[in-house]
Amino acid sequence: MTGDITLNRDLFPERPKRRKKVKVRRVIFLVLAFLILLTFAALFLFPTVFTFTNSFMSTTEISANYGKIFTGLGISGDGGHVFIGEKVSLQLIPMKVSLSQYETVLFKSPQYLVKFWNSVIYVVPIVIFQLAVASGAAYAFARMETKFRAFIFFAYIVLMLMPYQVTLVPNYLVLDRLSLIDTRWAIILPGIFSPFAVFILTKFMRRIPKAVVEAAKLDGAGEWTIFWKIFIPLCKGTLYSVAILVFIDYWNMVEQPLVLLRDTELYPLSVFLSKINEGDTGIAFATATIYMIPPVLLFLYSEDYLIEGIAYSASVKG
Repeated sequence: MTGDITLNRDLFPERPKRRKKVKVRRVIFLVLAFLILLTFAALFLFPTVFTFTNSFMSTTEISANYGKIFTGLGISGDGGHVFIGEKVSLQLIPMKVSLSQYETVLFKSPQYLVKFWNSVIYVVPIVIFQLAVASGAAYAFARMETKFRAFIFFAYIVLMLMPYQVTLVPNYLVLDRLSLIDTRWAIILPGIFSPFAVFILTKFMRRIPKAVVEAAKLDGAGEWTIFWKIFIPLCKGTLYSVAILVFIDYWNMVEQPLVLLRDTELYPLSVFLSKINEGDTGIAFATATIYMIPPVLLFLYSEDYLIEGIAYSASVKG
């Protein structure tokens, strides 16, 4: 037996070498893949990190690094704004930490806080009531057994696939007839009845086994009990993921306020951010950092639910 084993090894001397080469190639591939992904991650995170760290720079340091972001005269001297021609020094770590920008934003300039709370007033009711409406509609689509169910659900899909700019004109006309233009309801009402959440929740509720519903009925449960005690708890992860996506979508809205609101005092912070750069650059960094805090905290708190909800929704067919 010993001689046979030695003979076999002598007949195939290159096998261990091939295995080593395969392992080396695999390690090299994994290292290269890691470096590529790390590079992309750094590129994506750089604007966020750059904004956050620069928000703690003093006005003097920002002026020294970036000069005047905008000049007062255009190329033809007509008073327009042009981008700087000076050399810019990008700096991530401030030489001296300063909270003067945050002091200005939070205490000395109330217009920034007004726009921030405008965003909160718009987004929070939209998220809460859109989930409430979508949960009831999705339960009806999942449980309803009529010939019109497929047609109505297809209409929801078509509305969801349409860009918002396509439905903006009909929304404007309806809101104008209801005398809601230039009011907060012009933003909140269309957001509540968005079809996106209905589509996602319907797809998830349809994968709940019918045996669970039949068992609940045998125990004497009605439709409301089945909906509230069975479907809603099972959809908890999907509800969280939809809430995050809806929150981020409406937190960053721009077209709706610009078209449906005339009073600039009603504008959310997302619209107001574009005008901050015309003033102090440090204020722009601080305001942008404050603007990023709610979505980042919401994502960090509900990251697992978001991944779970998207994974379940993507795995559902029909």
